Amino acid sequence: MEMEKFNPDEVSAEVVWPKLISGTLIKRYKRFLADVKLRNHRIVTAHCPNSGSMKACSEPGRTVYLSRHNNPKRKLTYTWELIEMPTSLVGVNTMVPNRLVYNSIRSSSVTELTGYEDVIREVTTGKGSRIDLRLDGPGKEPCYVEVKNCTLVENGVAAFPDAVTSRGLKHLRELQKLHRQGCRCAMFFLIQRMDVKRFKPADHIDPDYGKGLRRAVKDGVEIIVYDTIIDLTGIRLNRQIPYVLE
Repeated sequence: MEMEKFNPDEVSAEVVWPKLISGTLIKRYKRFLADVKLRNHRIVTAHCPNSGSMKACSEPGRTVYLSRHNNPKRKLTYTWELIEMPTSLVGVNTMVPNRLVYNSIRSSSVTELTGYEDVIREVTTGKGSRIDLRLDGPGKEPCYVEVKNCTLVENGVAAFPDAVTSRGLKHLRELQKLHRQGCRCAMFFLIQRMDVKRFKPADHIDPDYGKGLRRAVKDGVEIIVYDTIIDLTGIRLNRQIPYVLE
């Protein structure tokens, strides 16, 4: 658990990529592995930091971008960061959304979450339960924020999840419990791409999650959805995206 007091004028809302190396995706397999052919024709195996199905953003033959890490404790030197899809670069690293949302809140870039002085990451809320962020401010009830990465987009509609997620359902229930205790609670869906018009739960993939999200909203849990601006330098918050629950 980490707490920081923050000054919005001293915080950058952008997450900057490490130096990126381009290549062509051969295949993604065993969820966390991807074979990539680099520009020098060398084939490397990269870590895929994404436990989802990555439906619609793991097509073989696409240009991808890797970061390189020389830590001798790592099993794999490369990490898969981005893929070029027909209508957008897409960020596949699920570690990025938490960092970006954290930075964006600290820089007052999320209008729904301004007015707080302290931010705490990885907050334990119960036995075996953690929420990504807690915000505290004078005269305000604690605000708990759970961040989810969204990359599944079909016909301009972003959807979450891209695979059945019992863990995601657990987070919804935890937020409902905290709200009943008098806290403000929000689900923050960060879309790591630039080709989205609206957001909805992926009922066709995980109907239980869709039902759980609707129950949570009915009980007072807020939904916040933003897309991003991505280039080969970094990623930053773009605009609020409307959501549909019907």
